[in-house]
Amino acid sequence: MSSILIAQLPRCPKGEYCLRRSFSCLVEICLMHPLDVVKTRFQIQRGITDPNSYRSLGDSFRTIFRKEGLFGFYKGILPPILAETPKRAVKQPSTVGYARYIIKKDGFGLQGLNKGLTATLGRHGVFNMVYFGFYYNVKNMIPVNKDPTLEFLRKFGIGLLSGTIASVINIPFDVAKSRIQGPQPVPGEIKYRTCFKTMATVYQEEGFLALYKGLIPKIMRLGPGGAVMLLVYEYTYSWLQENW
Repeated sequence: MSSILIAQLPRCPKGEYCLRRSFSCLVEICLMHPLDVVKTRFQIQRGITDPNSYRSLGDSFRTIFRKEGLFGFYKGILPPILAETPKRAVKQPSTVGYARYIIKKDGFGLQGLNKGLTATLGRHGVFNMVYFGFYYNVKNMIPVNKDPTLEFLRKFGIGLLSGTIASVINIPFDVAKSRIQGPQPVPGEIKYRTCFKTMATVYQEEGFLALYKGLIPKIMRLGPGGAVMLLVYEYTYSWLQENW
């Protein structure tokens, strides 16, 4: 199906496709990254006995702001920006420096710079399959509205639903990724190694719902964030078609 969808996309001269995709991703990341930080904090905590456990979504926001300030919500924003926009990593010395530190300490393999690779591939693969597949199929089923406001709401609603459904389906991979890449329960001892083994361990020790930790902030980010990204994409494309 993905190959069919790609084949149906219009050809864009002068790099229009790359421009609008990069811009839409950048806008979405800058708006929604705080929720990604909160989601990850929930996923790496190991129950109420964890000393860093948050009592609720509101408590997590208050605690992060009180202890780390406003910029605490934007920790780790450079890697997703570098991954989603056409900036080169060489222009970001702090990110490159940390990557070099990881390579020097743990190597380049699955226990070093590529730690959590399989979980990351599963997370992105499942999300994008559901997100874009649902959006482009449902968008063609619902008639275009001539009223600009209603048409905006149509696209926003489909994008919101696409991001929400994709988030619900792919979050176990997200939890596994956070556990593998995050701090281990016992310092110096690696407990979480592979994607599916990590899922099984979390399920056995903490129950089924533990695989959905951080779901609310994830939906709050990728539901509206998914809608924002697709709206910026659609309207940037329309503007480029009219002006280029």
